[in-house]
Amino acid sequence: MLHFSFNHIALSVKDVNESIGFYQKVFQFEEIPNTASTSKTRWLEIGESKQLHLIPRPDAKIKTNKAVHFALSTKSFEDFVGHLEALKIPYSDWKNTPDKSYVRNDGIRQIYFQDPDAYWIEVNDDC
Repeated sequence: MLHFSFNHIALSVKDVNESIGFYQKVFQFEEIPNTASTSKTRWLEIGESKQLHLIPRPDAKIKTNKAVHFALSTKSFEDFVGHLEALKIPYSDWKNTPDKSYVRNDGIRQIYFQDPDAYWIEVNDDC
């Protein structure tokens, strides 16, 4: 049987510097070298050797909906929500209720917000 492990997420972004700044400000991800090429794609370390690759595509038409998202978990859910509020980054529950978290049927709390290119990000307390 084949075995796989998660390696990275790659996103097309209009302004790679703005996106790097956003992810570093919100999540404190450390930038790491792009070892794959000499392109202007920049990499961030998410944790546990997982990465976020931000690929500059200034002319790309990026269209997403909330069902297309990636999720991160934190043991400090309330602290993270406070951090978003301090940064004045709007968030909502799954139903788009502003400034509200959602509790799934399994008891996990989650919020959703968007990055500068309108990609949806979920943060939950499933640690």
